[in-house]
Amino acid sequence: MSKTSRRKFTSEFKTKVCLEAIKEQQTIETLSKKYDIHPTQINTWKKEFLAKASLVFEKDAPADQSEDQALKENLYAEIGRLKIANDFLK
Repeated sequence: MSKTSRRKFTSEFKTKVCLEAIKEQQTIETLSKKYDIHPTQINTWKKEFLAKASLVFEKDAPADQSEDQALKENLYAEIGRLKIANDFLK
C-alpha cells in the first residue's frame, strides 16, 4: 500500500479560489475542475471566508487578543520565577 499525503493549500490560494467563487463568474464545478479541487471543498472555504469576513473590520481582532494573552502568560510566568528566586535569597 502506498501512502498518499494530503495536499496543503496556502491561505493565499484559498483566498483566490474563494474570491472567484464569490464573484460567481464561473460555476463551482468549473472552478473545481480548473483548480483540481472537490466542489465541496470550495463551498466549505467560501462559507468559512464569509463567516470570518466581518472580523477584518473589528478593532480588537482575535489575533491581537491571542498575542496579548500569550504575552500576559509569559509575563506572569516570569513574575513567578522571580518571586521564587527572591524568596530563596531572603
